[in-house]
Amino acid sequence: MSRIRKESAITLALLIGLIALPGAVRAQSSSNVSDEERYRIGIQDTLDIQVFKHPELTQRVTVTGNGVIFLPRLEAPISAICKTERELADEIANSYRSFLVDPFVNVTVADLKSQAYGVIGAVEKPGTVFVSRRIQLLELLALAGGPNKEAGSRLIVARLGSGTACRNPKEQGSDSFLSLKIRDLQEGKQNIWMRPGDVVSVLDADVVYVYGSVEKPGEVKIRSVMTLRQAIASASGFSRSANKGRIRLIRQATPESEWIETSFDLKDIDSGKVKDPILSPNDIVAVSNDPIKTIFSTLTTPIGGALGNLPIVLR
Repeated sequence: MSRIRKESAITLALLIGLIALPGAVRAQSSSNVSDEERYRIGIQDTLDIQVFKHPELTQRVTVTGNGVIFLPRLEAPISAICKTERELADEIANSYRSFLVDPFVNVTVADLKSQAYGVIGAVEKPGTVFVSRRIQLLELLALAGGPNKEAGSRLIVARLGSGTACRNPKEQGSDSFLSLKIRDLQEGKQNIWMRPGDVVSVLDADVVYVYGSVEKPGEVKIRSVMTLRQAIASASGFSRSANKGRIRLIRQATPESEWIETSFDLKDIDSGKVKDPILSPNDIVAVSNDPIKTIFSTLTTPIGGALGNLPIVLR
């Protein structure tokens, strides 16, 4: 092949993208990912550094606790923390230009260790999640399998921070703990961008206690807003001896305060005269006995049993 034809072939290859121009940097696999969403390198990440046509400079390095990397033939360390692969490759290429002509550098994060998120509590797969890009809370929750059957209505995001400390300038606020409703996340009403080092804790369902003249007294779990009538229904309803005119709601505002008791008449709630009260965690619902109903129930039970043993005579 003549020199002219060879140069023409190279030119054509460059035009159609078969040969990368020197100094170009590898783009991430998703071309539609914005710079804000790209993974940013952090402390303890392992990086593969490749320098085209210079295998002696190709290295696998770990980002130090100071956020830098050391490369051969470079006297000064290079800051890697908070940079994308593309940004770091550009900086390395600029450093090598002092003794290389148009160096082509490629950077790949081989092992993600810096940008970890913790998911604990009432989820299907609790543990540590490593993600190679920015992620929102709802997606992180999905990666942990979502809330399990013990989950309540809320979760807590603890912003503990990490060694990466890369903060998007658009992010505002520095709340250490955020309390969010799971339903708001699922319905798209609320969502937040996660920060490296965040720990998500999905809380167990809160409980109220229903006892007295109900079919199944005991704990009732609250997974959403629950009213007095709903709590009684969750306890399988009233027993035959229940006094529906005296249902007591016993509540403690704080662990140090005294218990406060309020009585309700079911007729007033059913008629709308009194609003069906919304329960708080650890409330106690006590359904009183009706003495007359109790006596009647005591008398009819053995009579009914005796009648059941009598022979039936067909005439």
